[in-house]
Amino acid sequence: MLLATTVVQANDSTGYISTGGVEYLKNKNISMHSEDLYISKDKIRVNYEFKNLSNKDITETVLFPMPAVPSFTDSDFADTSETYNKFKLWVNDQPIDTALHVRTFMRPIVVKDGDRTYADTSIDTTEIFKSCGLNEADMMGPWTYQVDTEYVNQQLLDCNNKGLDKFIYDRESLYIPWDSQVIYSWKQKFKANATTKIKHSYTPLVGGSVSLDEEQFTDFCVDKSTQRGFNNNGRPYHALSYILKTGANWAKPISNFKLTVERDPDELVPFCWKGKGKVKKVSATTFEIKETNFIPTHDFDVAFIMK
Repeated sequence: MLLATTVVQANDSTGYISTGGVEYLKNKNISMHSEDLYISKDKIRVNYEFKNLSNKDITETVLFPMPAVPSFTDSDFADTSETYNKFKLWVNDQPIDTALHVRTFMRPIVVKDGDRTYADTSIDTTEIFKSCGLNEADMMGPWTYQVDTEYVNQQLLDCNNKGLDKFIYDRESLYIPWDSQVIYSWKQKFKANATTKIKHSYTPLVGGSVSLDEEQFTDFCVDKSTQRGFNNNGRPYHALSYILKTGANWAKPISNFKLTVERDPDELVPFCWKGKGKVKKVSATTFEIKETNFIPTHDFDVAFIMK
């Protein structure tokens, strides 16, 4: 997803991975009273209000997980360093420092129909990476671009940890697929019978291509009139995805939910919405959805298509 509105070059395709909001272990005494979510190509901003339903203070570790991004892609990829560098957090309007954790994931080799291939599900391999002398800065290479992936892969090839045997397909090749995930965390006190406000913002992982083709129309619910306007030709676009379903982890449905989507004046902005709320155009470039007692059952994908 062309991060920070980078221009898409001819015949280019830029990949993206969904980002989302705060998570932590489900607590029956903490409810999400409201979520106010703003999405544009340049920024995602979320304002939460959490309520402690009990008569005692509750302290929880709150997590903000970034997606697991690949160490290697066969196309351009979103500007992960922009996302990593611009994450900011406020609690009750005060800026908060967060702890940063890095995890790595690899897919084990399996046999399907007599052929060796990679499994569909990844396994956390952070401790294996550390045992091979790799530190968090090394494992964050796909985010920061400050460590060469080939250096990390050579360290893995030279490592004596037998646990790697089920992940490395060819010991003669530097191509070793793995993913890197950044997780922010902080200790949060939710005062008894009180509301806690949490706000965070970051630059989304934006991707796109020179053409949104017919096969993608259903992904973004491109309506018939918009399709006819393409005159059988694709249009350059950006796209991003936001993970909404983690909002279903709280004690109760989200009492008040609002989603705002903003586009540039020279863009169309198709997206699917499966909730009960109606999409309203509140300005020339802004769309809004409101829900009450909302339990998210789907994630949110949106395209920004050049007219």
